[in-house]
Amino acid sequence: MFLSGISPNAFSLISVILFSVGFTTLMLHRNMIKKIIGFNIMDTAVYLFLASKGYIEGRKAPIITNGVHDTAAYINPIPAGLVLTGIVVSVSVTALMLAITIRLYERYHSLDIDEISLRSKKDSPGRSKYSKQFNEPEGEED
Repeated sequence: MFLSGISPNAFSLISVILFSVGFTTLMLHRNMIKKIIGFNIMDTAVYLFLASKGYIEGRKAPIITNGVHDTAAYINPIPAGLVLTGIVVSVSVTALMLAITIRLYERYHSLDIDEISLRSKKDSPGRSKYSKQFNEPEGEED
């Protein structure tokens, strides 16, 4: 197999490097699209780590073939299930983040998170325009 010459810890090291790159991108960039990309790189690193820990050299996927029922012949299916579940959740979260980013861009005409924060404070100094409708009118008590 083409992976036989690679150290068993190489995938763990690669996932740590990927996670570091994603975390650095998430923390240091002000552009919201770059933050979303950093978040997705971090997700990918976690999936690589889980998949590498679930793989055992010489074992097969847990699908019974040729009447082999011995559990020692198969890998653990739980890490693969966690990775698949994580990918589905990650796609959903990414879609939500992109939708929120589009709405923020439409309102503030910027993808810079500092600029959006500054403009949102100028829009509503003090109270939000929605906080008044949820407060009880003055003078009414129970």
